[in-house]
Amino acid sequence: MADPAAFATRCVHAGVASDPHGAPHTPIYNTTTFAFPDTAALLAVQQGDRAAGFYTRYGMNPTILALEAQLAALEEAEAALAFSAGMAAISATCLAHGRGGVVCAGDLYGGTMELVGRQLPRLGIPGTLLRDDELGRLEQTLAEGASLVILETPCNPTLALRDVAAVAEITHRHGALLAVDNTFATPVNQRPLALGADLVLHAATKYLGGHSDLTAGALMGARALLEPVWDLRRSLGQTPAPETAALLARSLRTLEVRVMRQNANAQRIAEVMRGHRRVRRVLYPGLTDFPGHELARRQMSGFGGMLTLDLDAEAAQTTAVVDRLRLILNAPSLGGVESLACVPFATTHFGLSAEERERRGIADSMIRLSVGLEDPQDLIDDLCQALG
Repeated sequence: MADPAAFATRCVHAGVASDPHGAPHTPIYNTTTFAFPDTAALLAVQQGDRAAGFYTRYGMNPTILALEAQLAALEEAEAALAFSAGMAAISATCLAHGRGGVVCAGDLYGGTMELVGRQLPRLGIPGTLLRDDELGRLEQTLAEGASLVILETPCNPTLALRDVAAVAEITHRHGALLAVDNTFATPVNQRPLALGADLVLHAATKYLGGHSDLTAGALMGARALLEPVWDLRRSLGQTPAPETAALLARSLRTLEVRVMRQNANAQRIAEVMRGHRRVRRVLYPGLTDFPGHELARRQMSGFGGMLTLDLDAEAAQTTAVVDRLRLILNAPSLGGVESLACVPFATTHFGLSAEERERRGIADSMIRLSVGLEDPQDLIDDLCQALG
């Protein structure tokens, strides 16, 4: 159960296991297996009567268990599972809870849409991809037997928002589960479980890791819902290494201060860029003229560090702007302490046809920014010189 302490305190202290040598944080237990004084003690752990080290591939390693307690506390969930990657968390969740069919409600990360649209059907699991303008079909799809709905809010790269409470109500009316990808928002800015979601997913590689030096995933929710997912994670070998778990636990201690600074930097950049002559529009939930601003104010406590500039430009001119950046790096990831820029048509949505990108509102004139911790004026100056 989540610790009742304030969020910043949970970031630092949740999940920390007592160390006989006085280490302030859980050490790295870089071992594959653990010895027991007798078989009775072994069975107590194997049967779940006591949480302790058993076998690292199972996730039963003190370093991983401490991380999972920390992750659960941040999303105010009953339990959490750590994974080797965000896609590992999503795929195991789909296999455990999506046998009746999986629905992507609006645009999601490209890897998730590929999994649901192409790979799950090969395993006999129906997959449905609904664009933002097709969400009216959600009720019908659920009535046909789909058992899991996945949505992402804000989504990539348009920052479009979905009403979590409204989608949860429709989903639950049909006896299905709702999983929310909270990677962009983080638990600093949004708590999907409190809004009615059943499960929360993270590509922990991004904001939770926050330093572009690890690859991991996370799933949070009720213990009963995580049990079948744990079974798949064990069988598929999707557990993170203890070293990665320790790196992620380190990063979570600074999550709130990092994200709050990224929120403030992104807000300032969005407001300045909105007035630039070469920028047609700025997509950022914190702007009052953003289409989802009022929804953002209702279900988010902060507007995030991601924004998209839609230029008055064609594809070649857009890439030229990114190529002229000096401080902001041209890279496809997000959530790190360094600011990154990318053009979606060449990175995150490269696998979609030009027609499909257009249908999803992803223009060749878009630059997606992941705003880091640098001084915001330096970032603004870099964008202005690149825009010319």
